[in-house]
Amino acid sequence: MKPFLILSHGLESGPEATKVSALAKAAEALGLRSVRPDYRDLDARRDVGDIDARIARLQSHAPADAPVVLAGSSMGAFTSALASTGLNCIGLFLIALPVAIPGYARPFAAAAVPTTLVHGWGDEVCPVDAALAFARARGDAITLLNDDHRLGSHVDFIAAQFHLFLEQFA
Repeated sequence: MKPFLILSHGLESGPEATKVSALAKAAEALGLRSVRPDYRDLDARRDVGDIDARIARLQSHAPADAPVVLAGSSMGAFTSALASTGLNCIGLFLIALPVAIPGYARPFAAAAVPTTLVHGWGDEVCPVDAALAFARARGDAITLLNDDHRLGSHVDFIAAQFHLFLEQFA
């Protein structure tokens, strides 16, 4: 059975954002269905207490009858990782992953599933060393790019990497 994809945007973004839109196109090319939840109403308050509501909203989009692959950028990656532990998640694709959010008490965790990370060497928001340590501890694949947190110079490359990642599930 083909998985269902849930693609999560970052904190200062939306469901039509460049990166998640590029990921959706990569999924469509493989015949995979996806949804991009809108978290902007929650994100507008900038309250870490709303992260749990973000996770619940993501999980509400997961079909009961199909496995899911979760992908996201920044806060979307953080949300995807945490949500993965409560779903029939079979894969994670995490972009510019923060492994901690100041003020958020829940310990960071992610399902033990095939996981790929993409991170910028010059990420000024989410230090690359934390992403490296997370990937190393789990044995996850990680691609490091000469870019900043937004990874704006590598959107097409990231979409191509996502396509390659998804081929194992298509």
